[in-house]
Amino acid sequence: MTLPERARVVIIGGGVGGTSIAYHLVQRGWRDVVLLERAQLTSGSTFHSAGLVGQLRSSLPLTRLMMDSVALYRRLTQETGVDIGWREVGSLRLASSPERMEELERQAGWGTSFGLPLELVSAEEAQRRFPLMSRDGVVGAALIASDGYLDPSGLALALAEGARRGGAQICEGVRVTAIKTDHGRVRGVETERGYIEAEVVVNAGGMYAPEIALMAGITLPIIPMAHQYLVARIAEPIPADLPTMRDPDRLVYFRRDAGGLVMGGYERDPSPFGLDGIAPDFNNRLLPEDWARFEPLSSYAVTRVPALEHGEVVKLINGPEAFTPDNEFVLGESSVRGFYVAAGFCAHGIAGAGGMGRAMAEWIIDGEPSLDLWKMDLRRFGAPYRNRDYTLARTVEVYSTYYDIHYPNEEREAGRPLRVSPTYQRLRELGASFGEKSSWERPNWFDSNAAGSPAKRPPGWAGHHWSPAIAAEHRATRERAGLFDETSFSKIEIRGPGALAFLQHLCDNEMDRPLGSITYTQMLNRRGGIECDFTVTRLTADRFFIVTGTAFGNHDLGWMRKHQPDDGSVVIDDVTAEQACLGIWGPRTRDILRRLTNDDLSTDAFPYLTARRITVGPVDCLALRVTYVGELGWELYCATDSGLTLWDALWTAGTPLGMVAGGYRAIDTMRLEKGYRVWSSDITPEDNPYEAGLGFAVRLNKRADFIGKEALVKAKADGITRRLRPLLLDDPDAIALGGEPVRVNNQIAGRVTSGGYGYSIDRSIAYAYLPPQCTPGNAVDVQVFGRWVPAMVASEPLYDPTGERIRS
Repeated sequence: MTLPERARVVIIGGGVGGTSIAYHLVQRGWRDVVLLERAQLTSGSTFHSAGLVGQLRSSLPLTRLMMDSVALYRRLTQETGVDIGWREVGSLRLASSPERMEELERQAGWGTSFGLPLELVSAEEAQRRFPLMSRDGVVGAALIASDGYLDPSGLALALAEGARRGGAQICEGVRVTAIKTDHGRVRGVETERGYIEAEVVVNAGGMYAPEIALMAGITLPIIPMAHQYLVARIAEPIPADLPTMRDPDRLVYFRRDAGGLVMGGYERDPSPFGLDGIAPDFNNRLLPEDWARFEPLSSYAVTRVPALEHGEVVKLINGPEAFTPDNEFVLGESSVRGFYVAAGFCAHGIAGAGGMGRAMAEWIIDGEPSLDLWKMDLRRFGAPYRNRDYTLARTVEVYSTYYDIHYPNEEREAGRPLRVSPTYQRLRELGASFGEKSSWERPNWFDSNAAGSPAKRPPGWAGHHWSPAIAAEHRATRERAGLFDETSFSKIEIRGPGALAFLQHLCDNEMDRPLGSITYTQMLNRRGGIECDFTVTRLTADRFFIVTGTAFGNHDLGWMRKHQPDDGSVVIDDVTAEQACLGIWGPRTRDILRRLTNDDLSTDAFPYLTARRITVGPVDCLALRVTYVGELGWELYCATDSGLTLWDALWTAGTPLGMVAGGYRAIDTMRLEKGYRVWSSDITPEDNPYEAGLGFAVRLNKRADFIGKEALVKAKADGITRRLRPLLLDDPDAIALGGEPVRVNNQIAGRVTSGGYGYSIDRSIAYAYLPPQCTPGNAVDVQVFGRWVPAMVASEPLYDPTGERIRS
C-alpha cells in the first residue's frame, strides 16, 4: 500500500468511531480523507462489543445523537451492501424497586419532551414481551420500541465501505508513530510507512487514544476497563423478536444472540486494564476469563432469567473498553488546533457511533457541532485529570455505580478533596456540607444553619441531597446578609494591545466602556447560539478581567484561544488559582463593610456594575459590585494567600448583624427567583440571546462586527419561534428537576431547563422554552414524575421586578 503524502483529514483508528467519522466526512463532500488502522478494522474494542443500542440519555442533545444513530442503522445495510445485523426489537428497562420505578417515570417524561416514545408497562406486559424473565420483584418497566441491537463488526465494516465509496482511503496495518505539531497547530502524522501532511488529525483510537494523544502533548482522561459478558445456549425457545432487557437493580443486561442469549453487566469491583500501557501487539485479543469477578453478575442474572441456571455457557467474553471519569464520550478539538478527539465511548460507542460521526464531521467542517455537546466536550476536563491516579479513582467509581439511581445534586466521592479554597478549614469548622465542582471543594450548605429552619423536606427526588439549611441561608441573605466563598469561579485575564478588538469580535455586547465598567455578555457561535456567558470588567485600556462558572473555565478558555490572533497582540491567562473570591450580599452588606473600610460604598460613589480597588480590613481587594442572587452586594477578589484573612474579617464584622455563611444551593434558589440563566441548561450553543430573554445584552449597532451577528440579525428580522419563560407550579410539592415536558393546550410545547423552589416567593419554579405566543398569564401543565401539574407562565423577574434591591 502506498500512503498519500498529504490528506485534508487523517483519522487514527478503525473502529466504529473512526469509520463513522470518515463516512460522515465524505457524506459532507470532504473526500480527501485517510483512515489509518494499526491492525485490522474492528480489532480494538469494536469486535467484542455486546452490540446493544439504547437511545434515551439524560439530555436532549445526547438523546438526539443516539436517535441519529438509529436512523442511520435502519438504512446502512441497503446503502452499503454490508449487513450490520440491525434488529429493531425494542428494549425493556425493569424496575425492581419503587425507587427505580420513580426513575423510569422521570425518564418517561424525558422521552416525551425529547420526542422519543417511551411507554411504561406492567411487569406482566414486560414478561409477555420477554417470556424468559421472572416477574419476581418487578414493579414495572419502560419500553422503547425503536431500540435494538446489531453486529458491531458489521457496523464498522459498513461504515468503512460507505467511506470508501465516497472517496476515503482506508489503510489497515499502518501504525502512527508520531504526530507533528507547530505553533500550537497539528501539521501531520508520521507512520511506519511514511509521513502524511494533514490539516486535521482525528484521534479515534479507542482504548489506545491516550497513547496517541500524548504524541501531540495532550493527556486524555480515559481508562480501559475489562468488561465481561457471556453467551449461553438454553433449552427454552427464544423468540426472534425478543427485546433487549436491562435490570439495573441486578446490574445486568440481556439480548438474543442467534440461538442463544447474551448476558453481561457492570460489577461493583471493576478491573482497570493497561494502566502502564497497552502492548503494541494487543490487537484482536481478549483478556483471560475472570469467573470470580463475573460470578455475582451471573447469580443476579439467574434470578431474573432462571433458564440460564441450566444453560450451556458457550463462552465468556472479557475485553477492555475505554471509560471516562464521568461516563460520557470525549469529543472535540483539543488545545492543539486541528487535533480532534473522538474516544472514551464508555460502552455506548455502538449506540452512539452514527450520531457521533455526524457531529464530529460538523465540528471539523463547520467549526462547531449543531448540537449542544458540552457533556461530551473534551474541554470539560481540567488540569486535575492529567493525573492518572485521580482519573483512575473517578473512572472506577463511575463504572462501579453504572446502574445506580443517580439523584439530582448527587456528589461524587472518589479523589476528594483535591482543590480547596484558602477558607476550607474555616468552612469545615462552620459545618459546611461540601460538594465538588471541577475538582473544587465547595459548600453546598452549612449544617449549622439547619437548626430551627421551618422548611420541610420536599417529597420524592427533590428531597434527596437537600437540607433545611438551604432555605435558612436563602432567607438570611434576603433579609440580612450572606457570605459565600466563590474562589472556585474561573477567572481569566485578557490583555495586550489587541485585547479590546479581540473581545469586540467575540462578544455580542459593547466592550468599549469606561475603565471600571462591568459588562454582562455572551460569546456566540456562527449560528447565534450562546457559547459562553460571563461578566467582563475593564481594568485598564488594554486589560480585562473575565469571571465565568467554575465548570466552564476550560471551555471558555478553549473558545477564546481558538480565536486568539497569532501575532501576539492578545495574551490570555487563567488566573483562577491566583485569586480568592468572597461574595457578600444582602440588605445589610454596606453596614458590614463600613466596619472594615473607609472607602465610599454609596451608590453615587460605587454604582451597580462597576469595579474598583478597596481595602477591606487589612486586605487589598478588587471589588465588583455585581450579583448572582439579586441582592445588594459585592464580589471581593484578593490574593489567594489573603483569602482566609478576608473571610475572618468579614465574619467578625458580619455575624453581629445577622450575617450567615451560605452555600451554592442557596445561590441557586435565589438566582431562580431572579431569572439569572445557567449556561449548559437554560442557555446553550443551540439557543440565541433573543430566545433566552437576553436580548438586552446584544448590541447589533456597535461599530465592531462580532461572531454570530449575521445570525442574530436574521433571527430578529424573522422573529423568534420560542422564548424562555418562568413557570409557577400550582402544587408546591411538585418540584421540576429538569427535562420535564411542558404542555400547552394539551400539546407538548417545551421542556423544563431548570427548576427548584423559591423560598422568598414561596413557590415551585421552572423555566422552559415555549412558543412566543405563550405569554405571562397563560396556563400550562408540567409533567412531574408522571403527573401533570397545572402551572402559570409568569413575568420575570419573579422577585424584585424593578431591581431596586440591587441598585440601591
